[in-house]
Amino acid sequence: MANRIVVRDVDAGYGAVRVLHGVSIEVRDGETVALLGTNGNGKSTLIKCIMGMVTPEAGEIFLETDGARVDLVGKSTEEIVSLGIALVPEGRRLFSRLSVAENLRLGTFRDKDPSRRQEMLERVFGLFPVLRQRVAQRAGTLSGGEGQMLSIARALMSRPRFLMLDEPSLGIMPRIVDSILDVLQLLHRQEGLTVLLVEQNVPAALAAAERGYVLQTGRIVAEGTSQSLLDSDLVRRAYLGM
Repeated sequence: MANRIVVRDVDAGYGAVRVLHGVSIEVRDGETVALLGTNGNGKSTLIKCIMGMVTPEAGEIFLETDGARVDLVGKSTEEIVSLGIALVPEGRRLFSRLSVAENLRLGTFRDKDPSRRQEMLERVFGLFPVLRQRVAQRAGTLSGGEGQMLSIARALMSRPRFLMLDEPSLGIMPRIVDSILDVLQLLHRQEGLTVLLVEQNVPAALAAAERGYVLQTGRIVAEGTSQSLLDSDLVRRAYLGM
């Protein structure tokens, strides 16, 4: 069976506040899937459930890989990363006092092989050449776009099979957003990287994805191919102002 991440009938929240209500999505091997919705609708909470940062109150989350099923609920974030799932968090969350190189090395904390680390370093420098120029610079002094590139590169250093990105376009110039999405599409085409793209920027997300889900008030209210979602009255009214 092909690799996939499955979220099924998940309820989750914080204390007495319920954020997700029976949410089900699936991200299959080699896909780019968009998770759409405005702030406060539960997108980040769903990502945190997948990464082991929030424990669902009901439902299941599992990874199917190499013919085996691995339940993710109850696993630590470190264990989930070791399964080949990486997250680029909202707001980048860089170690601002550390250099670009030091931030990148933190992405390879599980890999002690120096040659493999160097190989991955060259790979991300090829994808984001500006990071090579900034290698000794403190991460906190980068521009917003450069910081987002570093956050993505750090996640890629762990050699993930599944990459999740939470609002990668937030606070970044459209030109840089397009450049970042081009890199993701390149990785998708050349290496079959599986991507879950969590975004408010609906046109950009659906241009990069084959299909998507719309999350409103903690519930999936629409799903389908990118084109079918762009053509839907719900997406046109709620997100495109049409």
